[in-house]
Amino acid sequence: MAARFYDRQPKVIVAATGSNGKTSTVNFCRQLWQKMGHTAASLGTIGIDAPNLNHAGNMTTPDPVTLHAELAELESCGISHLAMEASSHGLDQYRLDGVRLNAAGFTNLSRDHLDYHKTMERYLDAKMRLFTDVLKPDGTAVLNADVPEFKKLKTACLARGVNILSYGYKADDIKILKRDILPEGQELTLKVLGEEFDVTLPLVGEFQAYNALCALGLVIGSDAGENLRPYEAVTYLEALNGVRGRMQRVGMLKNGAAIYVDYAHTPDGLQTVLTSLRPHTQNKLHVVFGCGGDRDRGKRPMMGKIAAELSDVAIVTDDNPRSEEPSDIRAEIIEDNNSLIDIGGRQKAIEAAIAGLEKGDILVIAGKGHEQGQIIGNKIHPFDDAEVAKTIIGEME
Repeated sequence: MAARFYDRQPKVIVAATGSNGKTSTVNFCRQLWQKMGHTAASLGTIGIDAPNLNHAGNMTTPDPVTLHAELAELESCGISHLAMEASSHGLDQYRLDGVRLNAAGFTNLSRDHLDYHKTMERYLDAKMRLFTDVLKPDGTAVLNADVPEFKKLKTACLARGVNILSYGYKADDIKILKRDILPEGQELTLKVLGEEFDVTLPLVGEFQAYNALCALGLVIGSDAGENLRPYEAVTYLEALNGVRGRMQRVGMLKNGAAIYVDYAHTPDGLQTVLTSLRPHTQNKLHVVFGCGGDRDRGKRPMMGKIAAELSDVAIVTDDNPRSEEPSDIRAEIIEDNNSLIDIGGRQKAIEAAIAGLEKGDILVIAGKGHEQGQIIGNKIHPFDDAEVAKTIIGEME
């Protein structure tokens, strides 16, 4: 009803789903399209990012009425290309139905939102709706060939006659042949639709390479063939900028220690970030993180174990405790991992972490990313990890 009422959408729309990487992927799509001369926008967790139209967001996928009103507004503002995030909640609750999707991408699947979905099977089923129900029958599915879910997704897409573009080390279409780590990024040798390219990606972490290639697949797959310029799109990977709160380097101390902020709030997300930063760490790898209250409690000890095993110094602090007692959440995270440091109060924890950095160290402040508030009880208190870190660094100079 909302789709028919507003009845206006950008000409080309793509969506990305997965546990991690959605925000970066759709943002990268927007950047690639803009480099190719299209008037493009992205929509998701951090809101709408479009020329002369920027709205803050509080949901990854808005409700149908809000969403279709936004699609109509974007179209009326001249936006021809839109990349949007598709959350499992949004898909399960049919919020994206009625969106005319040219292409849909899948990043990965890891434990998250089980307080809502209850099981990983139901969690995956919700995400699969993007490909089995929402994507146009003649659309393109951009699938990560290196994840366990690839075969199931591919089978479901083939059953509908959907076109498939795969990406990753095991891919047929957008294949990673070689990856070398650089101080501020990575060198990729790719085989895209049969042709080899050497690309210097100015982003840290293997997971960012996956996000960039998913975006590349969506850009290629969404083109109806009229202006297909896949090789031009590949060259623009070298001009990508990172997304706020996603492996965002917010500062560096005089001794050379670097500080990053990342949205990693799941076991897999935390593991990915720490594993990605390890090769860039000359001395010790530090992390500050917590877990949200009134959410899946099972992931708390899992994240504590990951932090203990993959970092050299790990501080457990408060995320968004909501109605729970913050000290109880921290205790569940720490469990039997005695190497973890318990510091209540997120600002105190960040201050302590930065004060302890030495030459060659890297600190990642994980869990809240772009968020500009902390939910304690039923109130939202102003809090921005990046700004807090920058202020502390400034006071030390």
